[in-house]
Amino acid sequence: MLQHVVVGHKSLSDYTHIVGRQLVDEIRSLADGLEGQRVLHLSATAFGGGVAEILYALVPLMNDVGLHCEWHVMLGREEFFNVTKRLHNALQGDPDAPTSDEWDIYRRYNQLNADELAGDWDIVIVHDPQPAGVRNFVPDKARRWIWQCHIDLSEPNAAALAPLLPLVADYDAAVFHIDRYVPEELRSRPERPVYVSPPAIDPLSPKNMRLSPEDAAFVCEQFGIDVDRPLMCQVSRFDPWKDPIGVIDAYRQVRTEIPDVQLALVGSMATDDPEGWEFYNRTVAYAGDDPDIHILNNLNNVGAIEVNAFQSQADVLIQKSTREGFGLTVSEGLWKARPMVAGNVGGIPLQVIDGRTGFLVNSPEECAERCLRILRDPALGRRLGLAGKEHVRANFLMPRVLRDWLRIFKQA
Repeated sequence: MLQHVVVGHKSLSDYTHIVGRQLVDEIRSLADGLEGQRVLHLSATAFGGGVAEILYALVPLMNDVGLHCEWHVMLGREEFFNVTKRLHNALQGDPDAPTSDEWDIYRRYNQLNADELAGDWDIVIVHDPQPAGVRNFVPDKARRWIWQCHIDLSEPNAAALAPLLPLVADYDAAVFHIDRYVPEELRSRPERPVYVSPPAIDPLSPKNMRLSPEDAAFVCEQFGIDVDRPLMCQVSRFDPWKDPIGVIDAYRQVRTEIPDVQLALVGSMATDDPEGWEFYNRTVAYAGDDPDIHILNNLNNVGAIEVNAFQSQADVLIQKSTREGFGLTVSEGLWKARPMVAGNVGGIPLQVIDGRTGFLVNSPEECAERCLRILRDPALGRRLGLAGKEHVRANFLMPRVLRDWLRIFKQA
Protein backbone atom coordinates (compact mmCIF):
# COMPACT_ATOMS: atom_id res chain seq x y z
CA MET A 1 0.00 0.00 0.00
CA LEU A 2 1.06 3.58 -0.56
CA GLN A 3 1.84 5.66 2.51
CA HIS A 4 -1.31 7.17 3.99
CA VAL A 5 -0.73 10.65 5.42
CA VAL A 6 -2.59 11.49 8.63
CA VAL A 7 -3.72 15.12 8.44
CA GLY A 8 -5.95 15.63 11.49
CA HIS A 9 -9.10 17.71 11.50
CA LYS A 10 -9.99 21.26 10.46
CA SER A 11 -13.28 23.15 10.46
CA LEU A 12 -14.18 25.60 7.72
CA SER A 13 -16.16 27.66 10.20
CA ASP A 14 -12.94 28.48 12.07
CA TYR A 15 -11.83 30.56 9.06
CA THR A 16 -14.96 32.71 8.87
CA HIS A 17 -13.53 35.59 10.90
CA ILE A 18 -10.51 35.71 8.56
CA VAL A 19 -11.96 35.22 5.07
CA GLY A 20 -15.53 36.40 5.62
CA ARG A 21 -18.98 34.83 5.73
CA GLN A 22 -19.61 35.26 2.00
CA LEU A 23 -16.79 32.94 0.92
CA VAL A 24 -17.66 30.34 3.56
CA ASP A 25 -21.30 30.32 2.47
CA GLU A 26 -20.27 29.97 -1.19
CA ILE A 27 -18.09 26.96 -0.32
CA ARG A 28 -20.90 25.23 1.55
CA SER A 29 -23.24 25.83 -1.37
CA LEU A 30 -20.74 24.34 -3.82
CA ALA A 31 -20.25 21.30 -1.56
CA ASP A 32 -23.97 20.54 -1.73
CA GLY A 33 -24.36 17.45 -3.89
CA LEU A 34 -20.72 16.34 -3.53
CA GLU A 35 -21.17 14.67 -0.13
CA GLY A 36 -19.50 11.28 0.09
CA GLN A 37 -17.41 11.66 -3.07
CA ARG A 38 -14.19 9.65 -2.63
CA VAL A 39 -11.21 11.88 -3.44
CA LEU A 40 -7.55 10.85 -3.32
CA HIS A 41 -4.56 13.18 -3.47
CA LEU A 42 -1.35 11.47 -4.65
CA SER A 43 2.00 13.24 -4.22
CA ALA A 44 5.71 12.50 -3.91
CA THR A 45 6.40 13.57 -0.33
CA ALA A 46 4.60 14.44 2.90
CA PHE A 47 6.90 17.26 3.95
CA GLY A 48 9.44 19.77 2.76
CA GLY A 49 7.64 21.57 -0.04
CA GLY A 50 4.66 23.62 -1.10
CA VAL A 51 2.50 20.66 -2.16
CA ALA A 52 2.71 19.14 1.31
CA GLU A 53 1.98 22.51 2.92
CA ILE A 54 -1.19 22.79 0.85
CA LEU A 55 -2.44 19.25 1.41
CA TYR A 56 -2.08 19.31 5.19
CA ALA A 57 -4.78 22.00 5.16
CA LEU A 58 -6.79 21.17 2.04
CA VAL A 59 -7.45 17.48 2.75
CA PRO A 60 -9.06 18.00 6.19
CA LEU A 61 -11.09 20.92 4.85
CA MET A 62 -12.40 18.74 2.02
CA ASN A 63 -13.45 16.20 4.63
CA ASP A 64 -15.10 18.91 6.72
CA VAL A 65 -17.43 19.91 3.87
CA GLY A 66 -18.58 16.32 3.29
CA LEU A 67 -16.12 14.67 0.90
CA HIS A 68 -14.31 11.45 1.78
CA CYS A 69 -10.75 12.63 1.11
CA GLU A 70 -7.40 10.92 1.65
CA TRP A 71 -3.78 11.72 0.84
CA HIS A 72 -1.27 9.06 -0.15
CA VAL A 73 2.46 9.45 -0.81
CA MET A 74 4.13 7.38 -3.50
CA LEU A 75 6.91 4.88 -2.85
CA GLY A 76 10.35 5.61 -4.24
CA ARG A 77 14.07 5.15 -3.80
CA GLU A 78 16.96 7.52 -4.37
CA GLU A 79 17.41 6.44 -8.00
CA PHE A 80 13.82 7.48 -8.73
CA PHE A 81 14.02 10.83 -6.94
CA ASN A 82 17.33 11.61 -8.67
CA VAL A 83 15.50 11.21 -11.98
CA THR A 84 12.46 13.25 -10.92
CA LYS A 85 14.65 16.05 -9.58
CA ARG A 86 16.40 16.21 -12.94
CA LEU A 87 12.99 16.17 -14.63
CA HIS A 88 11.75 18.96 -12.35
CA ASN A 89 14.77 21.12 -13.17
CA ALA A 90 14.49 20.44 -16.90
CA LEU A 91 10.80 21.32 -16.94
CA GLN A 92 11.80 24.67 -15.44
CA GLY A 93 14.37 25.22 -18.18
CA ASP A 94 17.54 23.40 -17.17
CA PRO A 95 19.32 22.00 -20.28
CA ASP A 96 20.05 18.66 -18.56
CA ALA A 97 17.03 16.45 -19.33
CA PRO A 98 16.54 12.82 -18.23
CA THR A 99 18.02 10.15 -20.48
CA SER A 100 16.07 7.27 -21.98
CA ASP A 101 17.42 4.96 -19.26
CA GLU A 102 16.24 7.41 -16.61
CA TRP A 103 12.79 7.52 -18.18
CA ASP A 104 12.76 3.72 -17.86
CA ILE A 105 13.41 4.15 -14.12
CA TYR A 106 10.62 6.72 -13.96
CA ARG A 107 8.12 4.41 -15.66
CA ARG A 108 9.14 1.43 -13.51
CA TYR A 109 8.46 3.29 -10.27
CA ASN A 110 5.22 4.72 -11.57
CA GLN A 111 4.05 1.20 -12.46
CA LEU A 112 5.09 -0.02 -9.00
CA ASN A 113 3.00 2.71 -7.39
CA ALA A 114 0.10 2.06 -9.73
CA ASP A 115 0.11 -1.58 -8.64
CA GLU A 116 -0.01 -0.46 -5.00
CA LEU A 117 -2.90 1.96 -5.52
CA ALA A 118 -5.99 0.45 -3.93
CA GLY A 119 -9.61 1.53 -3.70
CA ASP A 120 -12.37 2.66 -5.97
CA TRP A 121 -12.05 6.45 -6.17
CA ASP A 122 -14.39 8.99 -7.66
CA ILE A 123 -11.50 11.42 -8.24
CA VAL A 124 -7.74 11.01 -8.02
CA ILE A 125 -5.71 14.23 -8.02
CA VAL A 126 -2.09 13.59 -8.99
CA HIS A 127 0.34 16.30 -7.96
CA ASP A 128 3.35 17.21 -10.12
CA PRO A 129 5.46 15.09 -12.50
CA GLN A 130 6.73 12.45 -10.05
CA PRO A 131 3.52 10.31 -10.00
CA ALA A 132 2.10 11.60 -13.29
CA GLY A 133 2.57 8.22 -14.98
CA VAL A 134 0.47 6.28 -12.47
CA ARG A 135 -2.80 6.83 -14.33
CA ASN A 136 -1.35 5.29 -17.49
CA PHE A 137 -1.16 1.89 -15.76
CA VAL A 138 -4.44 1.86 -13.81
CA PRO A 139 -6.95 4.26 -15.43
CA ASP A 140 -9.90 2.24 -14.12
CA LYS A 141 -9.07 2.79 -10.44
CA ALA A 142 -10.82 6.17 -10.52
CA ARG A 143 -13.79 7.60 -12.38
CA ARG A 144 -11.92 10.86 -13.02
CA TRP A 145 -8.22 11.71 -12.95
CA ILE A 146 -6.94 15.28 -12.50
CA TRP A 147 -3.29 16.30 -12.82
CA GLN A 148 -2.09 19.38 -10.96
CA CYS A 149 1.22 20.95 -11.94
CA HIS A 150 2.88 23.08 -9.26
CA ILE A 151 6.03 24.06 -11.19
CA ASP A 152 6.98 26.80 -13.64
CA LEU A 153 6.46 25.45 -17.18
CA SER A 154 6.84 28.83 -18.90
CA GLU A 155 10.17 27.92 -20.57
CA PRO A 156 10.53 24.13 -20.36
CA ASN A 157 13.29 22.03 -21.83
CA ALA A 158 11.47 20.43 -24.78
CA ALA A 159 13.40 17.17 -24.34
CA ALA A 160 11.87 16.79 -20.87
CA LEU A 161 8.38 18.02 -21.69
CA ALA A 162 7.87 15.81 -24.76
CA PRO A 163 7.91 12.44 -22.87
CA LEU A 164 5.76 13.85 -20.06
CA LEU A 165 2.94 15.21 -22.21
CA PRO A 166 1.58 11.81 -23.37
CA LEU A 167 1.34 10.76 -19.71
CA VAL A 168 -0.84 13.74 -18.72
CA ALA A 169 -2.76 14.23 -21.98
CA ASP A 170 -5.36 11.59 -21.09
CA TYR A 171 -6.21 13.03 -17.67
CA ASP A 172 -9.79 14.23 -17.45
CA ALA A 173 -8.59 17.70 -16.43
CA ALA A 174 -5.41 19.56 -15.53
CA VAL A 175 -4.79 22.40 -13.07
CA PHE A 176 -1.99 24.97 -13.22
CA HIS A 177 -1.05 27.92 -11.04
CA ILE A 178 -0.83 30.44 -13.90
CA ASP A 179 -2.24 30.43 -17.41
CA ARG A 180 1.15 30.85 -19.10
CA TYR A 181 2.35 27.58 -17.54
CA VAL A 182 -0.16 25.60 -19.62
CA PRO A 183 1.57 23.80 -22.54
CA GLU A 184 -0.05 24.52 -25.88
CA GLU A 185 -0.61 20.81 -26.38
CA LEU A 186 -3.06 20.78 -23.44
CA ARG A 187 -5.10 23.79 -24.50
CA SER A 188 -8.30 23.87 -26.56
CA ARG A 189 -9.57 20.44 -25.59
CA PRO A 190 -13.11 20.95 -24.29
CA GLU A 191 -13.41 17.29 -23.31
CA ARG A 192 -10.30 17.59 -21.10
CA PRO A 193 -10.44 21.10 -19.60
CA VAL A 194 -7.58 23.05 -18.08
CA TYR A 195 -8.10 25.18 -14.96
CA VAL A 196 -6.00 27.87 -13.34
CA SER A 197 -5.90 28.00 -9.53
CA PRO A 198 -3.00 29.57 -7.62
CA PRO A 199 -2.15 27.91 -4.29
CA ALA A 200 -2.62 29.47 -0.88
CA ILE A 201 -1.51 29.27 2.74
CA ASP A 202 -3.32 28.11 5.85
CA PRO A 203 -3.61 31.12 8.19
CA LEU A 204 -4.43 28.86 11.14
CA SER A 205 -1.42 26.55 10.84
CA PRO A 206 1.45 26.82 13.34
CA LYS A 207 3.60 28.34 10.60
CA ASN A 208 1.15 31.16 9.95
CA MET A 209 -0.70 31.80 13.22
CA ARG A 210 0.08 35.07 14.96
CA LEU A 211 3.13 35.12 17.25
CA SER A 212 3.71 37.95 19.67
CA PRO A 213 6.85 40.01 19.01
CA GLU A 214 8.24 38.72 22.30
CA ASP A 215 7.72 35.07 21.34
CA ALA A 216 9.22 35.57 17.87
CA ALA A 217 12.26 37.29 19.33
CA PHE A 218 12.71 34.58 21.97
CA VAL A 219 12.71 31.81 19.35
CA CYS A 220 15.17 33.63 17.08
CA GLU A 221 17.54 34.26 19.98
CA GLN A 222 17.79 30.50 20.52
CA PHE A 223 19.44 30.25 17.09
CA GLY A 224 22.00 32.99 17.71
CA ILE A 225 20.12 35.94 16.22
CA ASP A 226 20.74 39.31 17.88
CA VAL A 227 17.18 40.66 17.91
CA ASP A 228 18.42 44.19 18.49
CA ARG A 229 20.13 44.24 15.08
CA PRO A 230 18.50 44.24 11.61
CA LEU A 231 17.71 40.85 10.06
CA MET A 232 17.35 39.81 6.42
CA CYS A 233 15.77 36.38 5.94
CA GLN A 234 14.94 33.93 3.17
CA VAL A 235 12.82 30.87 3.93
CA SER A 236 13.11 28.31 1.15
CA ARG A 237 14.43 24.95 0.05
CA PHE A 238 18.15 24.79 -0.63
CA ASP A 239 17.78 24.69 -4.37
CA PRO A 240 19.62 26.53 -7.16
CA TRP A 241 16.30 27.96 -8.41
CA LYS A 242 15.82 29.67 -5.01
CA ASP A 243 19.25 31.33 -5.42
CA PRO A 244 20.54 31.41 -1.82
CA ILE A 245 23.96 32.22 -3.29
CA GLY A 246 22.48 35.40 -4.79
CA VAL A 247 20.88 36.21 -1.44
CA ILE A 248 24.29 36.01 0.23
CA ASP A 249 25.68 38.32 -2.46
CA ALA A 250 22.88 40.81 -1.78
CA TYR A 251 23.48 40.61 1.98
CA ARG A 252 27.17 41.32 1.50
CA GLN A 253 26.34 44.43 -0.53
CA VAL A 254 23.88 45.60 2.13
CA ARG A 255 26.50 45.03 4.81
CA THR A 256 28.86 47.54 3.22
CA GLU A 257 26.21 50.19 4.04
CA ILE A 258 24.70 48.69 7.22
CA PRO A 259 27.51 46.75 8.94
CA ASP A 260 25.40 45.26 11.73
CA VAL A 261 22.88 43.51 9.44
CA GLN A 262 22.38 39.75 9.81
CA LEU A 263 21.18 37.09 7.33
CA ALA A 264 19.17 33.94 8.03
CA LEU A 265 18.68 31.29 5.35
CA VAL A 266 16.04 28.91 6.67
CA GLY A 267 15.03 25.82 4.72
CA SER A 268 13.80 22.26 4.90
CA MET A 269 15.25 19.12 3.40
CA ALA A 270 12.66 17.07 1.50
CA THR A 271 12.71 13.31 0.87
CA ASP A 272 12.14 13.78 -2.88
CA ASP A 273 15.08 16.21 -3.29
CA PRO A 274 18.42 14.35 -3.08
CA GLU A 275 20.12 17.33 -4.74
CA GLY A 276 19.17 19.46 -1.73
CA TRP A 277 22.05 18.36 0.50
CA GLU A 278 24.62 19.04 -2.18
CA PHE A 279 23.33 22.57 -2.67
CA TYR A 280 22.97 23.10 1.08
CA ASN A 281 26.67 22.28 1.48
CA ARG A 282 27.55 24.63 -1.39
CA THR A 283 25.61 27.40 0.32
CA VAL A 284 27.38 26.79 3.65
CA ALA A 285 30.77 26.87 1.90
CA TYR A 286 29.86 30.10 0.08
CA ALA A 287 28.87 31.75 3.36
CA GLY A 288 32.31 30.98 4.75
CA ASP A 289 33.01 31.81 8.38
CA ASP A 290 30.76 34.89 8.60
CA PRO A 291 29.13 34.58 12.06
CA ASP A 292 26.22 36.77 10.95
CA ILE A 293 25.06 34.35 8.24
CA HIS A 294 22.81 31.75 9.89
CA ILE A 295 22.01 28.73 7.71
CA LEU A 296 19.37 26.51 9.30
CA ASN A 297 17.16 23.59 8.32
CA ASN A 298 14.66 21.17 9.81
CA LEU A 299 17.49 19.00 11.15
CA ASN A 300 18.53 21.94 13.37
CA ASN A 301 15.12 21.73 15.10
CA VAL A 302 13.68 24.35 12.76
CA GLY A 303 10.00 23.49 12.44
CA ALA A 304 6.85 25.41 11.66
CA ILE A 305 6.94 27.63 14.76
CA GLU A 306 10.59 28.49 14.19
CA VAL A 307 9.93 29.44 10.55
CA ASN A 308 7.03 31.58 11.75
CA ALA A 309 9.32 33.30 14.25
CA PHE A 310 12.03 34.08 11.69
CA GLN A 311 9.47 35.47 9.23
CA SER A 312 7.80 37.52 11.97
CA GLN A 313 11.10 38.86 13.32
CA ALA A 314 12.79 39.76 10.02
CA ASP A 315 13.13 43.41 9.04
CA VAL A 316 13.04 42.38 5.40
CA LEU A 317 12.08 39.02 3.87
CA ILE A 318 13.57 37.78 0.61
CA GLN A 319 12.52 35.20 -1.96
CA LYS A 320 15.11 35.66 -4.70
CA SER A 321 13.97 32.84 -6.95
CA THR A 322 15.10 32.60 -10.56
CA ARG A 323 12.27 30.13 -11.38
CA GLU A 324 9.22 29.63 -9.19
CA GLY A 325 5.94 27.79 -9.71
CA PHE A 326 4.28 30.03 -7.15
CA GLY A 327 6.36 30.51 -4.00
CA LEU A 328 4.15 29.93 -0.97
CA THR A 329 6.81 31.39 1.30
CA VAL A 330 6.04 34.78 -0.25
CA SER A 331 2.43 34.66 0.92
CA GLU A 332 3.60 33.30 4.28
CA GLY A 333 5.88 36.29 4.74
CA LEU A 334 3.32 38.82 3.56
CA TRP A 335 0.77 37.33 5.94
CA LYS A 336 3.10 38.30 8.82
CA ALA A 337 2.93 41.91 7.50
CA ARG A 338 6.65 41.93 6.71
CA PRO A 339 8.11 43.73 3.67
CA MET A 340 9.09 41.33 0.87
CA VAL A 341 11.82 41.56 -1.79
CA ALA A 342 11.38 38.78 -4.33
CA GLY A 343 12.39 37.56 -7.77
CA ASN A 344 10.29 38.79 -10.68
CA VAL A 345 9.49 35.27 -11.87
CA GLY A 346 6.73 32.66 -11.96
CA GLY A 347 3.87 33.15 -9.55
CA ILE A 348 5.64 35.70 -7.38
CA PRO A 349 4.25 38.79 -9.20
CA LEU A 350 0.75 37.57 -8.35
CA GLN A 351 1.67 38.10 -4.70
CA VAL A 352 4.18 40.94 -4.78
CA ILE A 353 2.78 43.99 -6.54
CA ASP A 354 5.95 45.99 -7.14
CA GLY A 355 6.09 49.05 -4.95
CA ARG A 356 2.79 48.27 -3.25
CA THR A 357 3.05 44.93 -1.42
CA GLY A 358 6.83 44.57 -1.82
CA PHE A 359 9.55 44.87 -4.43
CA LEU A 360 10.32 42.68 -7.46
CA VAL A 361 13.97 42.26 -8.46
CA ASN A 362 16.03 40.61 -11.18
CA SER A 363 19.54 40.54 -9.71
CA PRO A 364 21.49 40.49 -6.42
CA GLU A 365 22.30 44.16 -6.98
CA GLU A 366 18.61 45.10 -7.26
CA CYS A 367 17.83 42.91 -4.26
CA ALA A 368 20.46 44.70 -2.16
CA GLU A 369 19.23 48.15 -3.21
CA ARG A 370 15.59 47.37 -2.30
CA CYS A 371 16.61 45.82 1.01
CA LEU A 372 18.61 48.96 1.83
CA ARG A 373 15.58 51.14 1.07
CA ILE A 374 13.44 49.15 3.48
CA LEU A 375 16.06 48.94 6.23
CA ARG A 376 16.66 52.70 6.04
CA ASP A 377 12.94 53.54 6.01
CA PRO A 378 10.98 51.46 8.56
CA ALA A 379 7.77 53.33 7.72
CA LEU A 380 8.07 52.12 4.11
CA GLY A 381 8.51 48.57 5.38
CA ARG A 382 5.37 48.86 7.51
CA ARG A 383 3.30 50.19 4.58
CA LEU A 384 4.45 47.41 2.28
CA GLY A 385 3.87 44.77 4.95
CA LEU A 386 0.34 45.84 5.81
CA ALA A 387 -0.65 46.08 2.14
CA GLY A 388 0.84 42.64 1.54
CA LYS A 389 -1.12 41.08 4.39
CA GLU A 390 -4.42 42.39 3.05
CA HIS A 391 -3.52 41.23 -0.48
CA VAL A 392 -2.96 37.71 0.86
CA ARG A 393 -6.18 37.85 2.89
CA ALA A 394 -8.16 38.64 -0.26
CA ASN A 395 -6.48 36.16 -2.61
CA PHE A 396 -4.19 33.52 -1.10
CA LEU A 397 -5.81 31.86 1.92
CA MET A 398 -6.77 28.17 1.91
CA PRO A 399 -10.59 28.46 1.81
CA ARG A 400 -10.29 30.06 -1.64
CA VAL A 401 -8.39 26.98 -2.88
CA LEU A 402 -11.08 24.74 -1.43
CA ARG A 403 -13.69 26.78 -3.34
CA ASP A 404 -11.68 26.40 -6.56
CA TRP A 405 -11.52 22.61 -6.20
CA LEU A 406 -15.23 22.28 -5.50
CA ARG A 407 -15.92 24.28 -8.67
CA ILE A 408 -13.60 21.98 -10.63
CA PHE A 409 -15.28 18.85 -9.25
CA LYS A 410 -18.65 20.13 -10.46
CA GLN A 411 -17.35 21.07 -13.92
CA ALA A 412 -14.62 18.55 -14.83
